[in-house]
Amino acid sequence: MNYLSRIKFISVGLLSVWLIGCATPAADNASQMGAASAPAPALGKTELLWLGQAGFRIKSPGGKIIVIDPWITAGPKTPQPYKSDLSALGKVDLLLVTHAHVDHLGDAPDIAKLNNTVLYGPADMVTPLTTLGIIPANLGHRFNKSGSVKPYPGIKVTAVQAEHSSLIVWKNPATGKNESHPAGEAMGYIIELENGFKIWHMGDTGLFGDMKFIAERYKPDLVLMPIGGNFTMDPEDAAYAIKTWINPKRVIPMHYNSNPLATGTLAQFQAAMQGSATEVVPMTEGQTLSF
Repeated sequence: MNYLSRIKFISVGLLSVWLIGCATPAADNASQMGAASAPAPALGKTELLWLGQAGFRIKSPGGKIIVIDPWITAGPKTPQPYKSDLSALGKVDLLLVTHAHVDHLGDAPDIAKLNNTVLYGPADMVTPLTTLGIIPANLGHRFNKSGSVKPYPGIKVTAVQAEHSSLIVWKNPATGKNESHPAGEAMGYIIELENGFKIWHMGDTGLFGDMKFIAERYKPDLVLMPIGGNFTMDPEDAAYAIKTWINPKRVIPMHYNSNPLATGTLAQFQAAMQGSATEVVPMTEGQTLSF
């Protein structure tokens, strides 16, 4: 290779190195810009307040307030200040009711009207609530088992099976007498939050084999499970379901300690759960936990 050819070869090589050096940071910058523009997942924690019986106030990672089965003003274990002031719940963004029995429907109509918030529940429960004038039609949303709603970005609620009954007892203002009205079928809910955390609120339920299917399909991180007996599973049946079919990371027992007919206890449930890998997370009414 002569002298001029060598100079040309070196020049082309240096130019190539310079071009590569310039291109690499630009590509990295473009990648970083793309990453920065992508929506970040909600990284906050989920806060869970037990209001007593099956009632919970959930604060989602994105800051939304979800209230479910709020038997508050008449609930014997409702903590202050909620028992005397529904506004103490804060602005309720999402209101869920599993069925129409008084210890679940409870104060939901008043909460819906106080917050101008839609009450989501079983279709044949919401219909009599509106036709009887208990809530205005625009504050009721009807859906049924396997149906789902997405009331806010990142939040999804799916209705699932519960083995129970449902009945509205309504005091007719014209007669002053209580009336009983059919209210469809009870449900449970899979509540998926902005960061992907899933809560299975089982509502009131007895044992049924499709608990296994629901667990496999939706993979809940936390199960809120009735253990009181008489109206629902007792501690032994609840533990059987967890150990045999569901196997979640954590379970919070509920629907006990409020009705003398529901005699199941936390201690009985903990004893029945011996040997399970699932963590039993006991709560007291008014306590808040973060997940």
